[in-house]
Amino acid sequence: MNVNTIEEESAEKKGLNFVEQIVFDDLQAGKNGGRLNTRFPPEPNGYLHIGHAKAICMDFGVAEKFGGTCNLRFDDTNPVKEDVEYVDSIKEDIHWLGFDWADREYYASDYFPQLYALAERLIKEGKAYVDDQTSEQIAAQKGTPTEPGTESPYRNRTPEENLDLFHRMNAGEFEEGARVLRAKIDMASSNMHFRDPIMYRIIKHPHHRTGTTWKVYPMYDFAHGQSDYFEGVTHSICTLEFVPHRPLYDYFVDELADESYRPRQIEFNRLKLTYTVMSKRKLLQLVKEGLVAGWDDPRMPTISGMRRRGFTPQSVRNFIDKIGYTKYEALNSISLLEHAVRDDLNRVATRGMAVMNPVKVVIDNYPEGETEMVQMENNPEAPETGTHAMPFSRELYIEREDFMENPPKKFFRLAPGGEVRLKGAYIIKCDGEIEKDADGNITVIHCTYDPDTRSGLPGSMRKVKGTLHWVSAAHAVEATARLYDRLFNVENPAEEKDRDFREMLNPDSLKVMEGIKLEPFLAENAVAGRPFQFQRIGYFTPDKDSTPEHLIFNRTIALKDSWEKEQKK
Repeated sequence: MNVNTIEEESAEKKGLNFVEQIVFDDLQAGKNGGRLNTRFPPEPNGYLHIGHAKAICMDFGVAEKFGGTCNLRFDDTNPVKEDVEYVDSIKEDIHWLGFDWADREYYASDYFPQLYALAERLIKEGKAYVDDQTSEQIAAQKGTPTEPGTESPYRNRTPEENLDLFHRMNAGEFEEGARVLRAKIDMASSNMHFRDPIMYRIIKHPHHRTGTTWKVYPMYDFAHGQSDYFEGVTHSICTLEFVPHRPLYDYFVDELADESYRPRQIEFNRLKLTYTVMSKRKLLQLVKEGLVAGWDDPRMPTISGMRRRGFTPQSVRNFIDKIGYTKYEALNSISLLEHAVRDDLNRVATRGMAVMNPVKVVIDNYPEGETEMVQMENNPEAPETGTHAMPFSRELYIEREDFMENPPKKFFRLAPGGEVRLKGAYIIKCDGEIEKDADGNITVIHCTYDPDTRSGLPGSMRKVKGTLHWVSAAHAVEATARLYDRLFNVENPAEEKDRDFREMLNPDSLKVMEGIKLEPFLAENAVAGRPFQFQRIGYFTPDKDSTPEHLIFNRTIALKDSWEKEQKK
């Protein structure tokens, strides 16, 4: 290799994470014929969450970066927990993140015949046996990390007897849990996974793809590496909890591989977030118990929930790039994810006016019955998106919080005798009557406007300290806003071992506001998932259940992160 080639390779390696560097080095060394094939292997037993998104970005991303391919392979080895609904949702989530597996959609069930044949071979070679013990007995005989295990009394059955029993297991002669097939390895191994691991168990529940063809199903440790091998996977990238499993992965792969090709397992750290639960079991519990409104509830850390809430795929990918991949577990602040979401939404969200808690303003010196159109920027970060027209009239809505009769110092919003600019329109002055109802609540604020101060005209250069958002009362469209917040109010729920995780749910994770007022432009463009910024309020998106007759907007995120400060008070 000449000096120029070395320099080119060194330059290319700059900025690579440790997984990418391993892949790069393997390709340079010509392993597996210089071929790169990764895989993303989800279990179709629930919806994917943000942790899976990190794995998706790695598995598909590294393949894209180095000109390889990535398979989508469903690990469908437990029919009791699996469903076609989960398969469909997983595929939708991957596509939403911007990745595609082309024609490489596979299932572990595709390899059930090969796996079964391999199990038969291992039985014949005396490397596997049928055990009649219960799962509790097997667990008790495994020993401890410092003490060897005890051999099963069925460990020395003849290959002929084991093969007969295995066939009868698959024929459905025995009840679930009555027998298992175990690899015969080493009950004294320092690696607990080598102490005769279970390869097959009896399950009589119909499979979503194979029906009732099989009565025995392979365990993950037996099926995964072999499925990698059958598919031609070169790099099996997974999370750190599989480090102790890697020797067993290699052990089973050795039964198939030769010098020309073998898959390699590489592990990286899982994604952990503050104020978040990642356990699929607990997420399923939240769904089944009705504590959330389904897997795609916008409070859930699922990819579908984030999509419904209004997160953009680019914001999720930017966040994952920011936290990176290491060999060390870490708890990431959810504020980092929220910052990534705000940053991307600021770039792509269309601006519009909405009043959440309206109070009416009447401009007494504006002509009755007259309407004029003012131009509003769609996104100042993207001038090419242009402007849209917004109606201005004599009666408006502003936020109730933007007016105070007896304001404190440095209150730069509307107050008696004070002036503010209505964004994109005129300067108004509160110099008229303040109407109230019988309970003393303000119902109408009377003001006057300066006709020479319309934005864009020469007089618009006059400065005032406050600028308010507003909506024309005659043209306002009513809508419902769902204000979502963090689902848990404990920083690290997983560490609260002595508490039921449901006790840590944030009671204020959802607030519903009826009767908010929208400018017509927002109502006319309320397409589910489209990102909007309600000016001065936050980022919102129309919900999938929204209709023209009943508009529903989900708050994706506030303009600023005030949550951490509130929690510390």
